Amino acid sequence: MASVRINARVDYAIRAVVELAAVAPDSMTADAIATAQGIPSRFLQAILTDLQRARLVTSQRGRDGGYRLALPASEISIARIMRIEQGFLAEVHGQRPEDVTYPGAAATLAPVWVAAREAYRRVLEGVTVADVVSGRLPEHAAELVAIDEAWRSFRS
Repeated sequence: MASVRINARVDYAIRAVVELAAVAPDSMTADAIATAQGIPSRFLQAILTDLQRARLVTSQRGRDGGYRLALPASEISIARIMRIEQGFLAEVHGQRPEDVTYPGAAATLAPVWVAAREAYRRVLEGVTVADVVSGRLPEHAAELVAIDEAWRSFRS
């Protein structure tokens, strides 16, 4: 958990759901989503299958077919999509932060990872696909974005 990493699969899944939300209640073909967001088609097909299994997206075949959201965009958090594609929001060496223990002087490090995960979760659970489509983040996220340091990456 030393750094927050959003892998390509998660990024593409969120962008695909946002694209579908922007046209809801209409549908879009996988090719249209891929073109609109610059996502490789084969990769997108696998992601759409995951989203269908999780019942976030439905598909319809035929001339007017395509994919559409199965739920209102206001009910789909960014965290929900991330969990579909990567499992836990945060992990330390493949474990949940609350399952990690350290000996000696580092014992208090585990609660730091738990706190970091909670801060991350508060943002990702609190921002919905509808928020992203509207271009207006909830106040708690907007306040963080307004901090100048939030826009800079720090390296040691």
